[in-house]
Order: sequence, then structure tokens, then C-alpha cells
Amino acid sequence: MLLDNLFAAMSAAILVYGLLRFALGQRWGQRIAPDIPNDRSLHSNPVPRIGGIVLIPLALLIACTASWQIGGLLSTLAFLLCAISFLDDRRGLSVRIRLLFHVCAAFLLCYGYGWPSAWQLIVGAVILTWAINLYNFMDGADGLAGEMAVIGFSAFGWALLDLQPDLSLFAFSVAGAALGFLVLNFSPARVFMGDSGSVPLGFLAGGVGIDGWLRGAWPVWFPFIVFAPFVIDASATILKRIARREKFWSAHREHYYQRFIRMGNSHRNLALVELGLMLGCAMIALLVRESSALIQASGIALCIIVHVLLMVAIDRRWNKYGAGI
Repeated sequence: MLLDNLFAAMSAAILVYGLLRFALGQRWGQRIAPDIPNDRSLHSNPVPRIGGIVLIPLALLIACTASWQIGGLLSTLAFLLCAISFLDDRRGLSVRIRLLFHVCAAFLLCYGYGWPSAWQLIVGAVILTWAINLYNFMDGADGLAGEMAVIGFSAFGWALLDLQPDLSLFAFSVAGAALGFLVLNFSPARVFMGDSGSVPLGFLAGGVGIDGWLRGAWPVWFPFIVFAPFVIDASATILKRIARREKFWSAHREHYYQRFIRMGNSHRNLALVELGLMLGCAMIALLVRESSALIQASGIALCIIVHVLLMVAIDRRWNKYGAGI
């Protein structure tokens, strides 16, 4: 089974990389959805935002070969989110319209999972909607969202390997597709995924996370720790902006990863630091998920403490040197 999953992952990686290389060599590939730098950007040159429209459809196509019953509803909704988000990349959609689609997709997926009560359905939809948006918030530096997808979905696939082999293949396919994109997105990035990639990836992360929990493959905390580098940064930043009575839904450059770059660090250094955090969190989650409650709590606490210490260090340096940047 592991060899089958690795074959699916590498097939997805090769197809995504090859198609993106082809698209980037065409004039339309450069012009179809360029990301033009503005005062909130961390890059200085226009970069095509076509990664998502290649990554997501190919990942879903390969993933659904495992089992349409496993991935049918999840893949259909993810594809629709990809299409709507690509329209946003090209033309721009209002926050209300985007959020409406996010909420509807979240409710439909949770309803399809057969949640036993209305309040559980609401809680699940809220969590899934947040997963969609936090992934989108964190897609703002070279390599960052691609790394998280490769490591996060690989951890899902590994945890599901013996318990839910079809869902495991689904997760590995997404991880492989993200790897093919990451090769061209690592600093200096030649392509961005855009909302057409980050929005459905957040949806898929939340969807597989919930599905695995409902099937008893892991405890409820497992997906949160696997994706802790994104969950903690995005959640802490939004809470701070709410406390300051700012429009937390508007674009900004206040995330910790953004401050790290704005204080003079390179995109490559950020990607390497985040890679270490992602690998560490995924390994801890995999190692302690079947241990005693005390060991699980210790693993969760370790991940959170490390992130808090890093955020405190960035805040102190920012307040001392970077506030005017």
C-alpha cells in the first residue's frame, strides 16, 4: 500500500511540475492571473498565480482514482472552490461573496459526513470555514503554503496508511501535487498558487482532518497540531487584530511570518525555519497520537510552547527594530 501511495504522489508531482513548466513558458501563462505587487506584498515583481488551477484539479483527479466514494463530495466541493477562487484571482470578488461560498461548502461537506446533531454540524462548519481562510491568510511567502501542504497531507496519509488506505492515498496524492508546485514556488518563486490553490487546500486539510477523526483514525487534536504552524500564526494574528478593533478580514502584513521577512530575513530563510517547525509538529503528532492522555497533552503543549516562544521573540524584535518598517 505504501508503494501505491508513493507512486500516486510522485505521479501527481511530475504532472503538476510538468504542466506548470509548460504554462509558464507560454505567454498566456504569464498573463492569465498575474500577482501585481502592492503595499501589502512581500515580493517586488509580478508573478503568475496559476499554481492552484493546475495543482488542485490534478491532485483531485489522481486522488479520486482511489475511491470516488471516499473523495467524491470532498473533491467536488474543493474543485468548485478552486474555480470560484480563480475567478477571484482574475477579477476580484467581495469578501461577502467569497465567505458565502466558503460557508456553503463547509456546511455541505459536514452535512454529507452525517453529523448527528445541528450544533455539531455548525461547529464543524465553522472549523472548516476557518481552515479555508487561515490557509489563505498564510499563503504570502515563497514556499510556505506548498511546504505545509506537502508535510501536512503526508502526515495525514501516513497516519491513515493501515486504517483507511483509500483516504491515505487521497492525502498522499494531494501532498505529491503540492510537491510538484513547491519546486517552482520555492524562493525565488516562479509561480504562486493564488486563492485558487490556498482556499481548496485549506478546505481539503480541514475535510480530511474531520473525516479521519470521524473514522477513528486520530484524536480530534491531531489535525490542529499537524498544521500548527499555520493554525497558531493565523489565529494569534487575527485575535490581536480583533483586540485592536481592526478589520481583521482585510489584507495586511501583520502575520508573524510576514514580520519575519519585513525585519530583513529572506523568503528562503523563512521557508527553512517553517520547514523545521512543520516537520517537528507533524512528527510529534504522529508519535503521540496513540499514546496515553498525558503524553498526548505533553506533545501538544510542546508544539504550542515552541510557537509561543518564537512569536514572543519576533514581537520583541519587532517592537525594538521593526515597528517602522
